Amino acid sequence: MPRAADLLRALRRGGVPLLIACALALPLARAGAKNVKPDPDGLAPQEVRDLPYGDVLFYFFQDDYFAAITRLLAARQQHQLANTGPDADLLLGGLYLSLGEHVEAGKIFDALLAGNAPVAVRNKAWYFLGKIWYERDYLQEAEGALRRISGTVDPRVDAQRTLLLAEIMMREGRFDDAIALLNAWHGPANWTVYADFNLGVSLVRVGRLDDAVPILDRVGRIDAGSEEFLALKDKANLALGYALLQGKRPAEAQHYLERVRLQGPFSTKALLGFGWAEAMQGHYKRALAPWLALHKRDLLDAAVQESYLAVPYAYSKLHADGQAAGYYSAAIASFDAESKNIDASIAEIRAGKLLDRLLAGDRHKHVTWYWQLQHLPNAPESRYLYVLLASNDFQEGLKNYRELQYMNRNLQDWRGSIAAFDDMIATKQAAYAERVPKADALLASTNVDALMQKRVEFASRLNEIEQTHDVVALATPAELRTWRRLQRIGAYLAAHPDEPDLANMRDKYRLMKGVMYWRLNESFRARLWNERRAVRELDGSLLETERRVVLLRRARRNLPVDTGADAARVAAVAARIDELQGRIADISRRQDAYLRKLAIDALEAQQQRIATYEVQARYALAAIYDRAVNGAKKAPKEPQ
Repeated sequence: MPRAADLLRALRRGGVPLLIACALALPLARAGAKNVKPDPDGLAPQEVRDLPYGDVLFYFFQDDYFAAITRLLAARQQHQLANTGPDADLLLGGLYLSLGEHVEAGKIFDALLAGNAPVAVRNKAWYFLGKIWYERDYLQEAEGALRRISGTVDPRVDAQRTLLLAEIMMREGRFDDAIALLNAWHGPANWTVYADFNLGVSLVRVGRLDDAVPILDRVGRIDAGSEEFLALKDKANLALGYALLQGKRPAEAQHYLERVRLQGPFSTKALLGFGWAEAMQGHYKRALAPWLALHKRDLLDAAVQESYLAVPYAYSKLHADGQAAGYYSAAIASFDAESKNIDASIAEIRAGKLLDRLLAGDRHKHVTWYWQLQHLPNAPESRYLYVLLASNDFQEGLKNYRELQYMNRNLQDWRGSIAAFDDMIATKQAAYAERVPKADALLASTNVDALMQKRVEFASRLNEIEQTHDVVALATPAELRTWRRLQRIGAYLAAHPDEPDLANMRDKYRLMKGVMYWRLNESFRARLWNERRAVRELDGSLLETERRVVLLRRARRNLPVDTGADAARVAAVAARIDELQGRIADISRRQDAYLRKLAIDALEAQQQRIATYEVQARYALAAIYDRAVNGAKKAPKEPQ
């Protein structure tokens, strides 16, 4: 089983960020832990000394965090974690974070991390708490958590913390604060690239374009070895190009827009901007090349939609009104068709099919906060919503809806289990009704007081036998029968003392009686000890009988009450589950309505943008026709 240190090292390598505080303080058992090297973060391996906690860790390592939380809370409620200490609370806080329950996790961290937890534990806990709050859009809480990180911090954690703080400031419009933070920070080279990008964007947003140019230019020239850095390069060049366009510096903007890959995610915006850079310099013919290239791409892209107006605009500037009119007409037809497709998609979403389609391919069995939608369904609305579906707001909302569905299924399973408990209680009551007559008969036939009296009498008889040395009293049944026969023979001989024929019998009688008595006397002490041992065993049996009689009478009296209480508890749990299912159904409906509204709003915004473009295209086409008509009227007549 891995140690907490192994889990932390996985975090540093960029592992799944769910482990949060649960990996920060897991007291995981490991054989020969005393020979393990000290953990650099101060987290020494510990043994799992409470069996229920091991059960919790089993579900944790199966990524079933909901089941782990359920068992951990149950173990705490039943006081089964006496030897675990604060580790269980840290694990619980991390599990709450894994499900996005940042409020509950914050309470636990506030209570525990202010104590004697290692600095590395506190720093990582607050970092992940801040990250969760940031993703949930609780920016002030996220900044507060990140600022609680103190002391010596791992460079990677410090880099991510700084970038998160900068992003929080930028989202709040505090660009001067972000600039001050990023200017003063120096970290690993791979993280400095992200810091430079944010710094350059912040400088642009406060109007310091000249200061931003060298910084974004540096990011746009990095030696990228991964798709992530290639995308960052494109983004930096695109941002700088558009900033220069807004600054009326089109020639410089072209230099940076040319760096953007033609097959990258930002290629359409780069082509559009490059064309406008040419147009701003009066090179309308050269602007047509990138704009016509955009015509071959998906009309859903905003840059492609704008190019449908830019191309006829360039032709108009080149006085090619015929070609301009043709492209405007084609744009109007395309915009009109797309608007109708969007209407159909909105109707599908209003019919309530969006979320079912999005989650139809979900194969994940467990709830985790880092789950994200990875594949879009093959549905008409998907092609219009890919930007919305990739947004943080929609992903978080979809994640919440998915968690609600998971909890509802979980409650349904529990509700089904209630029937099993009802059957158990009914079976218990039936067995009780069947066994009551037998128990009553047994109780009626068992007189413990009489048995105790017999025991006292037996012990008194033993004392009397010992005092009188009555060896015959401890004889076996066979020996006793022999002794009684000898007694009858002795009585007969005593009744005929003068008969000479009995002389030989008298000698045999005395011999046999002497031998018999000698045998009984020789084993008397052993037999007496065995009888007293039997008395002691009898005492134990009588006490056990008395105890069982008491328990039987108590069960006879309490079982109807106990089964009634169990039935009441089961009924209360069933009612509670029904109430929770009702609440979840209501929240799910509202969440579904919220996500559908987000999707419809996004589609209507696209439709409005297309409508605006269509109006512009119609207006421009009308202007071309007007110029053509007026030009024809003013043209001189040919001589006849």
